[in-house]
Amino acid sequence: MAAQSKSAKLDRKKLFSDPVMVGMISILLIFLVLFIVYPLFVLLIDSIYTEGKLTLSVFQRVLSMKRFRTAFSNTLVLGLLTGILSTAIGLLFAYVDVYVKIKNKAVGKLFNVVSLLPVVSPPFVLSLSTIMLFGRSGIITRSLLHIYDSNVYGLKGIVVVQTLTFFPVCYLMLKGLLKNIDPSLEEAARDIGASRMKVFTTVTLPLLLPGLGNAFLVTFIESVADFANPMLIGGDYDTLATTIYLQVTGSYDSTGAAAMSVVLLSLTLILFFIQKYYLERKTAATLTGKASRARMLIEDKSVTIPLTLICCLVALFVIIMYIMIPFGALFKLWGRDYSLTFKWFDYLFKYSGLKAFKDSFLLSVIAAPITALLSMVISYLVVKKKFRSKGFIEFVSMLAMAVPGTVLGIGYIRGYANGIFHTGVLSGIYGTGIILIIVFIVRSLPVGTRSGISALRQIDKSIEESAYDLGAGSGRVFTTVTLPLIKDSFFSGLVTSFVRSITAISAIILLVTPQFLLITCQINEFAEKGYYGVACAYATILIAIVYLSVLLMNLFIRFFGTSKKIKEEK
Repeated sequence: MAAQSKSAKLDRKKLFSDPVMVGMISILLIFLVLFIVYPLFVLLIDSIYTEGKLTLSVFQRVLSMKRFRTAFSNTLVLGLLTGILSTAIGLLFAYVDVYVKIKNKAVGKLFNVVSLLPVVSPPFVLSLSTIMLFGRSGIITRSLLHIYDSNVYGLKGIVVVQTLTFFPVCYLMLKGLLKNIDPSLEEAARDIGASRMKVFTTVTLPLLLPGLGNAFLVTFIESVADFANPMLIGGDYDTLATTIYLQVTGSYDSTGAAAMSVVLLSLTLILFFIQKYYLERKTAATLTGKASRARMLIEDKSVTIPLTLICCLVALFVIIMYIMIPFGALFKLWGRDYSLTFKWFDYLFKYSGLKAFKDSFLLSVIAAPITALLSMVISYLVVKKKFRSKGFIEFVSMLAMAVPGTVLGIGYIRGYANGIFHTGVLSGIYGTGIILIIVFIVRSLPVGTRSGISALRQIDKSIEESAYDLGAGSGRVFTTVTLPLIKDSFFSGLVTSFVRSITAISAIILLVTPQFLLITCQINEFAEKGYYGVACAYATILIAIVYLSVLLMNLFIRFFGTSKKIKEEK
């Protein structure tokens, strides 16, 4: 213990003798405190400190509102239903992908497409598709089934849309866990006469339970924090996210919205702590390492055909939902006249469309490299360095993952409209593009940081120590040794940040001013007014931009990435 303490002390001494490293840590701490900790702290203070004294009167007022109590219970019901359904469908897809022998390559490609679609689309595209397919003017309900009073709004509409949006996340999470289950455990049970169902329920499922809990909570958090889908297809089914937004924009009660935000934030933080610090570790402890050998895939047609068929039908339905977006932009009048036209694209470019794309693209392009670099720096400090505030930096950078977008938006309004603690300091950033860029960075930071930490843990520290021994400083080691080794993760973080920024809405809808037009806000505005053709035109171009970005990232990594060099050396 004494030796370890002495070694840690020596590491800290070496670290703080390096001005570059001290500067990096200082800048990071200032950024994280100012733009993540401070806005959330202000929300709490606004909720309990009024008229110069500590009081719970704001909470009492909010809790006495029937609308708030209804929204809170609605949010829990929505999160529960979405979490269960998304986890179940994700598990089915993962099981078929890992355990079932699929002879048709098209099915595998179908799975890949479904897992990619939610990444390359705005968060409320499926809501738009659901309204156009199954609404009162829906192509299926009205044109094919001649149902003229169809109602897709409310709980059922949000649950369907959120489930189809979030189940690919569960699929990707559970697919990795299923691959790590040692097949010898399941085959031993089969050898002593257990049926496939018995093996699944007594061997596979118990091993997977922590992972299922993890997937459920991730989806639950995403569901309760979602703003765009409930806003578009929720109808009179209020959730906490939409109620907070309407409390600001409709009732002009930012103090009440702050108290509501604290309640929603408390809910998501509790779930985040359980998911991050309990279920993730339990999953890692249950499934240690990779499978010892290849798995014998199921070839029994009584199993393969029904399971594959169900997955294919779900996947095709999701793809059809996304295909409806470009068709919605090309049809003359949805529900009445399906002749093809480009008039919605003409309208888009004639009235503010170019400005919306220019503003969104410019702000996202500025935010993306800053986010990617900050993510890699945080990852580097967390994995490779030892200092007292390391845990704080890691925790706060990941904290933004648990903060709903509307809550963050309210925090920035309360925190920066009159400057830090009403001093006027930094009030100049409020209502400008700078605050939007900062929000984009904060929202994308956890994803890039998590990717960077995973990549850096695979690099042996002796590589960097050799550079230090030759006299290189920490800045030079990071830029010439570490960063080139993790450039795949860096570029992936760059594109992911760009994608998340250009498709964001919940965090920025309360902060955007008439000075800036953003694509997602335009889509939301036109969809709410019933101008689905224009909304689809915006969404189509946005999906094309995002898909092209992801395609370029994959091509870059394939031809210039680290894995390319490894292949050439082999």
